[in-house]
Amino acid sequence: MFRRPWRIVLILFLFIMALGVGAVVGVVAAFLRTAPTLDEVTFNPEMTTYIYDVHGREIARLHRGENRIPVPLSKVPQMVQDAFIAIEDHKFYEHHGIYFRGLLRSLLVNIRAGSFEQGGGTITGLLARNAFLSHEKTITRKIKEWVWTIQIERKYSKEEILETFLNEIYFGHSAYGVEAAAQTYFGKSISEVTLPEAAFLAGVINGPGYFSPHYDMEAAVRRRNIVLNRMAELGYITQEEAEEAKATPLEVIELQPRRREASYFVEYILQTYLIPKFGDQQVYAGGLRVYTTLDLDLQRAAEQAVISLLPAGTPDAKGLHQPQAALVSLDPQTGHILAMVGGRGEDQFNRATSAVRQPGSAIKPFVFALALEQRDITPATVFVDEPVEIPLVTGEVYKPSNFGNVYRGPLTVREALERSVNVVAVQVLLSLDGTMKRAVEFMKELGISTLVESGRVNDMVPALALGGLTRGVTPLEMAAAYATFANNGIYVEPIGVLRVEAYDGTVLDEPRPERRVVLSEEASYLINDMLRGVIEAPHGTGRAAADLGRPAAGKTGTSQGDTNAWFVGYTPDLVTSVWIGNDQQSQPLDFGSRRAVEIWTEFMAQALADRPPRWFERPPGVVQMRIDTMTGLRVPDGCVYVPPGETRVELFIEGTEPMSVSPRCFGPEASLSETLFGLP
Repeated sequence: MFRRPWRIVLILFLFIMALGVGAVVGVVAAFLRTAPTLDEVTFNPEMTTYIYDVHGREIARLHRGENRIPVPLSKVPQMVQDAFIAIEDHKFYEHHGIYFRGLLRSLLVNIRAGSFEQGGGTITGLLARNAFLSHEKTITRKIKEWVWTIQIERKYSKEEILETFLNEIYFGHSAYGVEAAAQTYFGKSISEVTLPEAAFLAGVINGPGYFSPHYDMEAAVRRRNIVLNRMAELGYITQEEAEEAKATPLEVIELQPRRREASYFVEYILQTYLIPKFGDQQVYAGGLRVYTTLDLDLQRAAEQAVISLLPAGTPDAKGLHQPQAALVSLDPQTGHILAMVGGRGEDQFNRATSAVRQPGSAIKPFVFALALEQRDITPATVFVDEPVEIPLVTGEVYKPSNFGNVYRGPLTVREALERSVNVVAVQVLLSLDGTMKRAVEFMKELGISTLVESGRVNDMVPALALGGLTRGVTPLEMAAAYATFANNGIYVEPIGVLRVEAYDGTVLDEPRPERRVVLSEEASYLINDMLRGVIEAPHGTGRAAADLGRPAAGKTGTSQGDTNAWFVGYTPDLVTSVWIGNDQQSQPLDFGSRRAVEIWTEFMAQALADRPPRWFERPPGVVQMRIDTMTGLRVPDGCVYVPPGETRVELFIEGTEPMSVSPRCFGPEASLSETLFGLP
């Protein structure tokens, strides 16, 4: 009487099984029809990008959520591989992707233990799940995982699968892959980990939120010991080795937010080169290796100079201390950016590259250099320093004035630049062949990109000579412009990146800066020598920089209202631009350019400490002659009526030296023809 019900139950069971098998077959068939093949799928995990300084020292790591450092299997110690295989998939080298006996066995072990002792999947299955599928827990997802697993096993070798798995798996604290994990937990490479550390890494992937020692040290140690026992059980290590490893304390490094060094520089190369060139995805997830021009030693010296010498000030509404400062240092021959300080504090606004501020007198050397190049002046040319009135095309009258309204009468161009005399600078500008238009063109050739050439308000005015610009300039462009003087008249575009490689070492790009001849060697040498006087002359505005203790050239700058303070200076080896000011441009400073000079001197002293002092070699086309500083004319031997303190040996581009003798010479060896016509 019981046969019929059992028959019905059996039929129902077989029917349900058939439905289940049919459903599985249907899911598999549907998935195979729509899913791409492995040939159509590229496994591209996110990889961390590294940025290095010029000596190969790490500056920064770039990644979104996944800090991943790919490493070949050959660099992963065998004991590390054994630890993962022991706890995750001890039949890894025997099965074809799915190990059904292992699934059942692990289920029974975990039930008996009352905890998750062993994983039920395979390494290939875990790779398929993490690489191609979501983490939803459904039968459909599991079936898809098996299909992908089989395809992976057919296409790739076991070594390729294991390498990819070890580089892909998540270890907690944003670390993906064994290399990033070893660095995150132990501060070392995966090639350097010990057996207890390897066992911990193999164990933590089962639940980084539970087994991280930063959350629960006891749980982390228990999990590590489970891995060690499993390794001993499978013969990867002896029981004695396991016991010794279990007795070893689990010591991990503190999790500290990585402070990005040279943050302003890193952001600069990101926004101006890396992202425009490679795109956001490749930069933050492509595992690039970026080798830069930055010198971390100089960068740290620059930051220290700014922090130690800039007044403490007071915080503004954003919490940023004012005044702010910026510093840029370049190699004048190569254009390499060696140091960049965009401000103090963690503000994202880079004042070295984006703060367009009035340069004041720091712009004067550009006007003087052009006039020297065009033979419009020589260092000995004399202008009368006195109040002047200059009619403008608007009908207005421009009246330049000197600092303190002090006027000194006849001055040579050299002394006027050393003293930073405004009236003479304007007169030099107006003496140019081509006047303002040519001056603006020349400054653009020097890399100044912010000049306004047209419109109701523009820079085609006499105030150009004094740095009274419509917009202003940036510290980076000022450094590059002065670097042209230090590079014998050759402008080199500033550059921050030397080389970019893919994670496998393939060179992707090697940027080359633009170079162009802007000045002759002769004119460059003259302006260098004149700017050396700004520092060395007793009346020079930059004389505080003489504390550097080696030959150097430079120019101070203070804008109208004392809202900006500058010093841009250089040696043959290094050019550095320093700016100080408040972010609110209308707010004046409590000091002048001297503080900028002090920051410059402090930095340059450290940056050049290991280099011998040197100066520029005089070109053959530069000659010298003694002149009368009151007239700018020649003082021949025997001219006794011009006081020695009013003469100097001056430099000239050959062919521009004065032939006329100073009329103040009436000595016995100064003939009438020499006095009147400069004839021998």
